[in-house]
Amino acid sequence: MKILHIEARTNVDITQVIKKVKFKGKLGLLTTIQLVGQLKNIQKLLPNSIIGGQILGCNASLAKNIDNKVDAFLYIGSGEFHPLEVALETSKPVFWANPFTNEVKEIPKADIEKRKKRMKGAYLKFLTSKKIGILVSTKEGQNQIKKAKAFQKTLKDKDSYIFLFNTLNFIDLENFPDIDCWINTACSRIAIEDYKKFNKPVINLADLERLMNQ
Repeated sequence: MKILHIEARTNVDITQVIKKVKFKGKLGLLTTIQLVGQLKNIQKLLPNSIIGGQILGCNASLAKNIDNKVDAFLYIGSGEFHPLEVALETSKPVFWANPFTNEVKEIPKADIEKRKKRMKGAYLKFLTSKKIGILVSTKEGQNQIKKAKAFQKTLKDKDSYIFLFNTLNFIDLENFPDIDCWINTACSRIAIEDYKKFNKPVINLADLERLMNQ
């Protein structure tokens, strides 16, 4: 079966929400694929800014690339897990401009600390776990089976199992009560926004590896 990938862009008006941005320092501009084509227009509205580019919920490397050139970051888009990832990866304040709700807010430090504590709790559970479940999406663009298998080989003192899925059914996970901790290799939103739907602690593989290397 041939697959045709078409980038989904939005023509939502970003003018009004950008006018609400009052930060006086230098901003690093970040967004997702839906709005990346509007970054140059946004920069015209915010002259004291630098274009960082497109980010993913699981990859904020473009933010890190300009971290030493800006005083703060501005994420334009929907979904809090993107700016949260930037806040975790950098040492700067992160503002979130949502053109769909026409709101601008700074990501609260309390939210960042809450996520850090949840990640650390899942990490500590991972260290003491006997059985690990590794979640792998079959969707193109999210499929990390090679990375999952490579990680699985490092688990010398734990039993581990790879769970393949297209659309994750959280209820199905309850059929595996002996899994002590879930490792997510699919969309990072699963472990950030859907963590309450799990019967055991869950952590993104990227977050786990970051904590293991500290």
